[in-house]
Amino acid sequence: MLPPLSLYIHIPWCVRKCPYCDFNSHEAREPPPEQGYIDALIADLEAALPPVWGRKVYSVFFGGGTPSVFSADGIERIIAAVRTRLPLEAGAEITLEANPGTFEAEKFRAFRAAGINRLSIGIQSFNPHHLKALGRIHDAAEARAAIEIARRNFDNFNLDLMYGLPQQSVDEARADLEAALSFAPPHLSAYHLTLEPNTYFHRYPPPLPDDDATAQMQQSIEDALAAAGYEHYETSAFAQPGRRARHNVNYWQFGDYLGIGAGAHSKLSFAGRITRQMRYKQPRQYMASAIAGNAIQEQHDVAANEIGCEFMMNALRLNAGFPASLFEERTGMPLTAVLKELEAAERRGLIIRDALRIAPTALGRRFLNDLLQLFLH
Repeated sequence: MLPPLSLYIHIPWCVRKCPYCDFNSHEAREPPPEQGYIDALIADLEAALPPVWGRKVYSVFFGGGTPSVFSADGIERIIAAVRTRLPLEAGAEITLEANPGTFEAEKFRAFRAAGINRLSIGIQSFNPHHLKALGRIHDAAEARAAIEIARRNFDNFNLDLMYGLPQQSVDEARADLEAALSFAPPHLSAYHLTLEPNTYFHRYPPPLPDDDATAQMQQSIEDALAAAGYEHYETSAFAQPGRRARHNVNYWQFGDYLGIGAGAHSKLSFAGRITRQMRYKQPRQYMASAIAGNAIQEQHDVAANEIGCEFMMNALRLNAGFPASLFEERTGMPLTAVLKELEAAERRGLIIRDALRIAPTALGRRFLNDLLQLFLH
């Protein structure tokens, strides 16, 4: 039985590259080649159809970069191309990532009319000092205005916040959360700032709060969101009832996804194997390759001894864990393939398990990296 299939569409340009960002994003020093890139996306999708032919798509996610730098007409053209080539589930979740610095009320009404039914807004902070330190192009007033525009046009949206920011205090992190909660977002993501390789912050580390302070920030955020009625369903994700991010849940439950666009990744299941793909990363090389009919730079089948590890690296991020039967359903392997690792995690108090479900404990959630490390080969 094949897992659910999602579609990821990567638009790699940003107004400015943030110093903490390690995504495949490129600062747009001139207007990006929107129409040419969309031509490449459509060609990429056409070439990718045979392996997924007949499979229904349950969610679509426009990521980046900053997809909202494209026009609403451009986004509508992409959605129309998807609808004519792949069967979309009725009511499929179609998400667009957006930054407050690219918000215009009329443009975002047009995105809604084009078929986008969920926004994910990169707020990060409402504090002017922290926004400047993060290299964001918006200020606090623009952040609030962007959320108001989203609320008027979308009944489903996510706000991204970050904590553990340069010289941030626990009170400042809590103030950011309270500002976000004043808008009652259906979904909220709260990420700990990390210094990723190949970023400006990694080369020139800013002064960050210590581990005790960030642990207090995390606990304060979790407590406040629980009190406000949000379900903490994944490491960094909180949702009002019925508002989980369906696209991301599919990732965490080891579902399939087709990724098109510069540097996009795919994970596709077939009888007896799981295949991963990566598109060319450099936008112009990607465009030329996609138009020529071969946007895939790398492709390989996942080794049998890595499949169980990959499943656990995703599914154990879910606070409620997963049905034990899901492992065999999604990997094609018996649960005994990771029995040694499960027993080690249970002995250390990092998971609880029975015949029906496996889930991280409170300790396992707090020390998730240690838990996941047990499954790495």
